[in-house]
Amino acid sequence: MLKPRNGNTRPTPNGWRFQISAGQAGQYRFAQLDDYSTLARRRFPWQAGTVLRLRCRISQPALPGTWGFGLWNDPFSAALGLGGMGTRLPVLPNCAWFFHASPENHLSFQRAGPVSSPASGFVAQTFSAPRIPGLALAPGFLAAPLLFFKPTSRWLRDIFAANIIREEARLLELDVTQWHGYQLEWGESRVKFLVDGELQFESAISPQGPLGLVIWIDNQFASWKPDGGLGMGLLPNPPAWMEIEQLEID
Repeated sequence: MLKPRNGNTRPTPNGWRFQISAGQAGQYRFAQLDDYSTLARRRFPWQAGTVLRLRCRISQPALPGTWGFGLWNDPFSAALGLGGMGTRLPVLPNCAWFFHASPENHLSFQRAGPVSSPASGFVAQTFSAPRIPGLALAPGFLAAPLLFFKPTSRWLRDIFAANIIREEARLLELDVTQWHGYQLEWGESRVKFLVDGELQFESAISPQGPLGLVIWIDNQFASWKPDGGLGMGLLPNPPAWMEIEQLEID
């Protein structure tokens, strides 16, 4: 069941409006709609064979932070089942989505050198990684402070890029302030991304299910650069909104 995460997400006659207020850096501002917040990750509702369709427009083309819509396994969250949330530990990412990331972000795990996958901008993107249980990964998270030591961070990042996480993305050039129809077709061995009925990108990297539907706008950034530099935080932003309509998923 679709559920808004807070009062910043409100229904409209044909869909939903997501709105965040203006503010300074350091405070998280977001609006989100999803269908998995009360579920354990193994019970997320969608598997390969799912098709997502919607129409979307956003208030400004280059907002600080991120926004987008698609399917993912909510890999970076940790929840213990309190407050109605599902029990989840961090895992490796699996996702297929339309995703906008402002320049402060670097959301590609590719190794140093010529980069074919964009790390920011408005992209069609997939990630695929082994479904390793969060409990099995938990000892590794004890080493997280080492990520702030650049040589170690770069070494770990290269291991992820070469052996664990597969990814592919395509930068999309369109006026996102205008209504466009978006379609994501997630198959067993391929993912297709269409805009206004035209195929924009097709990838042979297909995520591992099950996945949940997420639609959001926020003011945060995350960056893990090829040199090992790690950054994250909350950006100042102007007032911003996103609207969707004709949402279908099956």
